[in-house]
Amino acid sequence: MKSTTITSGNSTIVPMIIISALFFIFGFVTWLNGILIPYLQMACGLTDFQALFVAFAFYISYTIMALPSAWVLKKTGFKNGMMFGLWIMALGTLVFIPAALTRTYLTFLIGLFIMGTGLAILQTASNPYVTIMGPRESAAMRMSIMGICNKGAGAIAPLILAYYILSDGDAFMANLLTLDEQAKIIALDELARRVINPYIVMTIVLFVMGIGVRLAPLPEIETEDEEEQNSGVVKTKKTIFDFPHLILGVLALFLYVGVEVIAGDTIIRYGLSLGIEMEKAKAFTSYTMAFMIFGYIIGILLIPKVISQTLALRVSAALGILFSFGAVFTSGFTSILFVALFGLSNALVWPAVWPLAIHNLGKFIKTGSALLIMAIAGGAIIPLIWGKLSDTIGAQQAYWVMVPAYAYILFYALKGHKIKSWK
Repeated sequence: MKSTTITSGNSTIVPMIIISALFFIFGFVTWLNGILIPYLQMACGLTDFQALFVAFAFYISYTIMALPSAWVLKKTGFKNGMMFGLWIMALGTLVFIPAALTRTYLTFLIGLFIMGTGLAILQTASNPYVTIMGPRESAAMRMSIMGICNKGAGAIAPLILAYYILSDGDAFMANLLTLDEQAKIIALDELARRVINPYIVMTIVLFVMGIGVRLAPLPEIETEDEEEQNSGVVKTKKTIFDFPHLILGVLALFLYVGVEVIAGDTIIRYGLSLGIEMEKAKAFTSYTMAFMIFGYIIGILLIPKVISQTLALRVSAALGILFSFGAVFTSGFTSILFVALFGLSNALVWPAVWPLAIHNLGKFIKTGSALLIMAIAGGAIIPLIWGKLSDTIGAQQAYWVMVPAYAYILFYALKGHKIKSWK
């Protein structure tokens, strides 16, 4: 079958709807971690550092599987690759069943790793799809639309899962303190099994969606046009590492994903550390997602007509630094609000960095895309730093880790993306 490149406005509508649905799935699965971390911490008796391996197992798969994902896409094409990605995710959710039955933390982590592997394939395919299917200048706007789907799902996912597994979280914890060791084991086993039904439903949905993507009128995107346009630039480049703006962009995304995961996945735990009841704290991840959605709406309305995506990136980084100081130096719910506000400062970073980083890559665009997906490993490493700091100096002071990350993102926005040679 002859491959096509999406260029016209009419031809982008159906693909955008399909990709939007995929981004909804990304968000739903990804931001379940916000409630899974305190849930597994409770069920398996974990420290903050140990509990953050939920994020590590999920996001480290992107680094390990990103380049293999690029190879898979070269063999299967974007469309079949998306189908396989969804099916791999379904396998990962299925692993939660034996994990819950045995209450084995390692098995939960294996399931999360497999889910992340499927997402690595999906992300490697879908992000360049969104970038290439229209003008580069409005790529951040299209990414913002995807972000609303992603974070909209992220806002409701923890609430839905919390309803099934932690609706009585405060009473459960209070009752747990009154039980002897044997009764405590039985109670924790029952708690672990609550996750089974929701993950069976997700398994079915992901498998069916895989079939749906395969049957959908989603054309293949090839990069020949871009390669021809940039052939003069690319001919002077021998390897992917000859593009400083890409490599520096990879580091920017690495740090960004780290602070994004901290903002969404630690806020519930932070609230609990301040003595806030689980009944209230379980909604905090949704606050972060809501601020991200607000940021995406700003991006859709203003980029590129009012502000450039580069300026949006500069403002986002500066706000991130400001909110970091707010989270550390205020107290109580005000501090929690500043952590939630990271969602606003994070919203336009991914949409802005991605098109800046893959600009003029030509024939290297698929490998460049894979490297950018590998940067999602920041969500595995940096939250662990927060977890270790939280266990040693306290959850609030642990948010100092955000400052240098946003400072580097500001550097990339001001100068890093303009560097075209290492000389």
